[in-house]
Amino acid sequence: MTERAGGGVPVVCIDGPSGSGKGTLARRVAEELGFYLLDSGALYRLTALAAVRRGVDLDDEAAVAEVAATMQPRFEPTGDGWTRTWLDGDHVTREIRAEEVGMNASRVAALPAVREALLALQRGFRQPPGLVADGRDMGSVVFPDAQLKIFLTASAEERARRRYKQLNDKGIGANLAALLNDIEARDEQDAQRAASPMVPADDAIVIDSTSLAIEEVTQQVLARARDCLQAE
Repeated sequence: MTERAGGGVPVVCIDGPSGSGKGTLARRVAEELGFYLLDSGALYRLTALAAVRRGVDLDDEAAVAEVAATMQPRFEPTGDGWTRTWLDGDHVTREIRAEEVGMNASRVAALPAVREALLALQRGFRQPPGLVADGRDMGSVVFPDAQLKIFLTASAEERARRRYKQLNDKGIGANLAALLNDIEARDEQDAQRAASPMVPADDAIVIDSTSLAIEEVTQQVLARARDCLQAE
């Protein structure tokens, strides 16, 4: 990897739509490489949840940006592939994964002032020995100088099926048709927003995981990442 911003600290960006498997992929790649992990989507979910809790109108851009700048998030790895998430001292891991919170997260993510408020926070995760950043615009906006950029996608139907299984495995009831509708609505919202629409970075490697097991995708990305590290 060539030396770039962030003191030459390598960054692997894994972007893509909800349900593509990017979160699982990012955790596995970070664990294998011994890198830090940034779940940027959780920050937007936390902002949305904090705004609702404070009674802030999600269309009030300045007020939501203030929430983003003043909330106190904390992430605590569990050691079993999951992460406990805290907001202002409250354990909210399950709460932020609710579909309504996800839709609200897409709404606040469309607000430029909110994205600006969270930008410095996200870039602060870039520390030695390296970072794996999971999100929607990590490679195109947050870390445009990242050494490896992956855009992971899958069909809406497959993503809904994965989300349905994930929720059921956690004991959370869900409706498959409703999940599909939500995913399609979020895709449209994310792709059409004026601020940082969800599109692959120009130099991103696009991987369609519809028919691939997560192990296959993980090995593909690890091979590319290690090639970059060796070339540094």
